[in-house]
Amino acid sequence: MPDHEKALRPEDITRLFVERSNAGDAAGVAALYEEGAVLAYPPGEMTVGREAIRALWEKVLANRPHFEHEQPLPTLVSGDIALTSTPPKDGAGARAQVVRRQSDGSWLRVLDQPEFVPPGR
Repeated sequence: MPDHEKALRPEDITRLFVERSNAGDAAGVAALYEEGAVLAYPPGEMTVGREAIRALWEKVLANRPHFEHEQPLPTLVSGDIALTSTPPKDGAGARAQVVRRQSDGSWLRVLDQPEFVPPGR
């Protein structure tokens, strides 16, 4: 696996996700997750584990989607755990992730809920 920039703050993961996704780097996107991470995607399903997340992103990125940077909302931090979130630019709900500080001081996603849809939609 190539040497990827590490998220030194919880908020860095959002920027790195956009950069790597737009570059078509599925392995780089997966490197933002812990080995046993859980991603609530595709909608209504769970993708569990870094390798499964990489395989999923290979399929998604094969269509060369373009992701826009979304300004993070204030991060909640409690020790080595943090909650990050962004309001989608399209106004469709919200996005939230639980991230954990690693032994080297970097941060990785543990839980990722990329699409919350408001009730009634």
